[in-house]
Amino acid sequence: MASGNIIKVALVDDQLLVRSGFRMLINSQPDMEVIAEAGNGREALATPSLQQADVILMDVRMPEMDGIQTTERLLDPAKKAADGPKVIVLTTFDMDEYALSAIQAGASGFLLKDAPPEELLESVRTVNRGDAVIAPSTTRRLLNHMAPILKRSVAQADNSLMSAVESLTPREREVFGLIAEGQSNPEIAEGLFLSEATVKTHVGHILAKLGARDRVQAVVIAYQTGVVSP
Repeated sequence: MASGNIIKVALVDDQLLVRSGFRMLINSQPDMEVIAEAGNGREALATPSLQQADVILMDVRMPEMDGIQTTERLLDPAKKAADGPKVIVLTTFDMDEYALSAIQAGASGFLLKDAPPEELLESVRTVNRGDAVIAPSTTRRLLNHMAPILKRSVAQADNSLMSAVESLTPREREVFGLIAEGQSNPEIAEGLFLSEATVKTHVGHILAKLGARDRVQAVVIAYQTGVVSP
């Protein structure tokens, strides 16, 4: 496979055995390669090659600086460009507050460490494509938790954000609302009687117009601008 098509992955986890297992799994794939590792958040921030990764697998609980703080520092507003690294936060706890904190910090995904290997690999590919990954058992509860918090920030949504939403076509606005409800491309395609390719095109246009990194950020914008209400 051409080097330009290889997904560059970075690992941030304080357990060497866990990193070794992830490294072996990822490097066994023809379309992935581990390019950087760090044992904690501070080490991650001091590792320049981490910023060259397409996807970062980030443990949520680490000494010195946890995964949420590290994600927030890595993806500060000045660095949240669409071509920057995307973070999947990993934890052994299926707890909503961790998921919510990860999403608010800018993570594109949230996955349990005991997820099957194929699920983790597919999550890396999914996030690299610009889609969001949240553990299925967590998705609905997470949206319910996010709703009242994000509703409070509706009034703070700036005019440019509102203008971006208003620039969406009626069909894009419809797809945008379904994204905010947590629906996948196949679900949206089935509900709107469209092909998945057409839905993917609409999603791409929506993310571009909103200046959103991925679907997770689009969901946040949907609640902030009142497109979706709790």
